[in-house]
Amino acid sequence: MVGTEHRARTRRARTAAALLTATGLFAAGCTGHGTPVPADDGRGHIRTAPPDTSEPSGKAHRPSVLAVKIDNVRAARPQTGLDSADVVYAEQVEGGLSRLMAVYATKLPKAVGPVRSARESDLELLRQFEDPTLAFSGAQGKLMPLINRAPLTARTPEQASGAYFRGTDKAIPHNLYLRPKRLVPDTPGAAALTTGFRYGPAPAGGTPDTSETVRYPAARFGFTWSQSRKRWLVSMDGAPDVTADGKRLAPATVVVQYVKVRKSAFHDFLGNNSPYTVTVGSGRAKVLRDGRAFDVHWKRAKAAEGTEFTTADGSPVNFAEGQVWVVFAKAS
Repeated sequence: MVGTEHRARTRRARTAAALLTATGLFAAGCTGHGTPVPADDGRGHIRTAPPDTSEPSGKAHRPSVLAVKIDNVRAARPQTGLDSADVVYAEQVEGGLSRLMAVYATKLPKAVGPVRSARESDLELLRQFEDPTLAFSGAQGKLMPLINRAPLTARTPEQASGAYFRGTDKAIPHNLYLRPKRLVPDTPGAAALTTGFRYGPAPAGGTPDTSETVRYPAARFGFTWSQSRKRWLVSMDGAPDVTADGKRLAPATVVVQYVKVRKSAFHDFLGNNSPYTVTVGSGRAKVLRDGRAFDVHWKRAKAAEGTEFTTADGSPVNFAEGQVWVVFAKAS
């Protein structure tokens, strides 16, 4: 979608090399080699990789997208800074609950959170961006080597303590927040959103639709069209979803993307398997915009590429200008 052909070739080559490294390290992690590090265990013990005080090579003056893993259980709401994200991804995690990943490219709020732990699926999802920065609070011990070798800049509270703080509004572990500008002082702009998304007039057809619900085993997303605001109002578990300053979360476009959700090689501290959301491949999706629903096809051929959305005749699907929510739902 953006960048020169040379940049695209370079990114694909770097990603391929990183994938080879990560594959070998994954095998080592599963057999107990390396240095396992306990995850954010739900009791507020944020223990991740050893602190890295060095400046990432070549990134000191190169802005990149910032991706933040955000808590989405009841105790974590209302969240902070979510309305400033360009893209919000929703995925299923342990116990049938949900977690969000907010991606920032055009503006940074003063604070974002609550910040929580990363998942294996995040690495595949983030490979579509060039040198993204991932802010998270921890991860399952054997997953940390994969994160550290992935083509991204990982920044946890131990690695960037000055960028995080504990709020007083919620109980641990739901009160960890990030000051984004202390990680990425500058925004890269919309050109860095290499998601494959297109913006413009709505495609032909579609059906009138003012309300959609996406259910996980233990979580529920609701989207209601507001004609006056020209936005989809978000609800979580049947309640209006607002930010900490009382603003209703209201994306311009919502994508319900049906994907394969399988078991991963990792578990949480209770022994629950971490679901793996597969975002490379193809399948069906529903695009909500302008009070209408469009049944479309999605395709992402490689991890280093964005996702294309097309109509039945193969025409690209445009999204409405503004924030996009992508909710990954298990394909039937």
